[in-house]
Order: sequence, then C-alpha cells, then structure tokens
Amino acid sequence: MPDYQAFRVELADKIAHVIIDRPEKANAMNADFWREIIEIFRWVDDTDEVRAVVLSGAGKHFSSGIDLMLLAQAANVLGKDIGRNAEILRRKILELQASFNAVDLCRKPVLAAIHGYCLGGGIDLIAACDMRYSTRDAQFSIKEIDIGMAADVGTLQRLPRLIGDGMMRELAYTGRHFDGEEARSMGLVNRTFDDPQALLDGVFAIARDIAAKSPLAVRGTKEMVRYMRDHRVDDGLEYIATWNAAMLQSADLRVAMAAHMNKQKPEFAD
Repeated sequence: MPDYQAFRVELADKIAHVIIDRPEKANAMNADFWREIIEIFRWVDDTDEVRAVVLSGAGKHFSSGIDLMLLAQAANVLGKDIGRNAEILRRKILELQASFNAVDLCRKPVLAAIHGYCLGGGIDLIAACDMRYSTRDAQFSIKEIDIGMAADVGTLQRLPRLIGDGMMRELAYTGRHFDGEEARSMGLVNRTFDDPQALLDGVFAIARDIAAKSPLAVRGTKEMVRYMRDHRVDDGLEYIATWNAAMLQSADLRVAMAAHMNKQKPEFAD
C-alpha cells in the first residue's frame, strides 16, 4: 500500500480504515487530501478483499474543512479576464467535486466515524458516505456561509436527502454549530457514542457485520439505493429485476441459504 501525505490507510479483517492524517492542522483538506482520496477509493473499489470502509480523523478532530491556503492559492492564479477566471474556477470546483464523488460512487459501504470538528468540507465529505456516526460532543457546521460562499462540493445536493430541506436550509443559511446529539435527532448521524474510542469500536462492529455478508448482495443493495436517488420507483424496479436476473445465480445465495438452514455462519468468497 503506498504512503500518503494526507491519509493513513490500514486493512484488517476485510475492513479498510481510511484515516485523515493531518492532526496538527485539524485535518484540514489540502491539495494532497483532494488528490489522494480519489486514489484511495479507487484502490478500495479495485481490492476485492475490502468489504467495507471506516473513514475517521486522526487527533482531536474529524476535519476542519478545506485548507484556507488552498483557497488562497486558487485566488493567486486569477487574472483580469472574468470569463477566463470563471473557467479556471469552474474546473477547480469540478475537480474537488470528483474527490467526494469517488466516495459516493465507491462499490463498498463507507461508514464515517466523526469526532471533534466536522466543518465545511467535512460535511460535504460525510454526506457522500453511506452512514455516519459521531461522538455526542462532535461539532458540525456548514461553515461556507461564514467565509462568504455557497458550499459547492456536495452538501447542498446530498444533505436534503438525509435531513430534509428545511433543516438543511437553516444550517446552510446560518452556519451555526450543532452537536452530535442534534445531528442524531435530525438523522444526519445514525448513532452517537460517549468518546472517540467507543465511537471507533462501535463503527468497526457495524463494519464487521457488513463485511460478513455476501459482497455481491451488499454491492447490489448499495447500487440500488444510489440509483433510486435520481429515478422513479418503476425505473428502480426494472433495474433491480435486470440486476438480480444475474446476481440470483451467484453461489452466495446457495451459501447463505445453506448456512441459514444449518444455523452456521456463512463464509463468502471475495
């Protein structure tokens, strides 16, 4: 596994632990972060041994969001022509969006374990994950409004499906902080834990449960859920019929049914 500048990646028991590893900078998202996250999730997608991903932050915080030095560098390349400036900025924004699209489109379930700060770009990142869990005292904020911009890498597009339109607007317009318990009450996180260690223990237990299931069944389930965000019910039913016409012929189905009948734990191939 290659060395990364902004991350640490570990693989054990079929679970990839992807750790944002800039604790001295509150895990702010620098240029290395945006490039490496695409490489990491491509590796996750291509590595059959990986059944689930836990995403967390090293040190005291999950992430304080985009590194402001990166924004300053983007401003330095602008010239006098508005049209050309707009083209430069648009390409940069699409490039950043691709980093979190890589998380969203990953074939494997991604579980975010959040403690400390989860601000700005941190919200964009966790919105692209399958599930979110946090400590009770974690601090969240859609912070972009406080630096004079609209969030542009996924929060405003993904969050309404998670917490509802009205609450998303309140948080996006005000930028106010809210803690893990409020995040749980609005449905942003599934469950809260007392401290970072209990959080990781709890999230890894869920990841191990997922990793023990048929990887083809998990893959199909994630794909159908993702597909239904942008399609009608009848489109989704047609898609799952076509998908399962192939997948129901997998050995996993026979393995699962035999294990269930014999009250044993099934073992699935990667």
